[in-house]
Amino acid sequence: MAMLDWNNYRRQVVAGVGEIGKLTPDTVKGYATLSGAGAKTGHLDAKTRELIALAVAISLRCDGCITVHAAEAKKHGASEAELAEALGVAISVNAGAALVYSTRAHEAFREA
Repeated sequence: MAMLDWNNYRRQVVAGVGEIGKLTPDTVKGYATLSGAGAKTGHLDAKTRELIALAVAISLRCDGCITVHAAEAKKHGASEAELAEALGVAISVNAGAALVYSTRAHEAFREA
């Protein structure tokens, strides 16, 4: 059983962004410029950029980003094994961040 109809959700997100673009076109143009800037360097291929974006989307807990970048990663030839590795990186980094912030909480507790 699927958690979500990701294709339908992706269409809804794209439509919603289109509506925001009508209200504030410069904001969406600015986002598009920023989003495309990394692709212009030519150092990473599109598949790698999409797998990175997907790992970041997981860290940010952004379902809209997940559906868009999952589809783009697949479109650019990412395999399930590559996806699993990217997801493993996201899981690891999030666990590491929790560990680092735990030291901050411990310090705050000790100083209280």
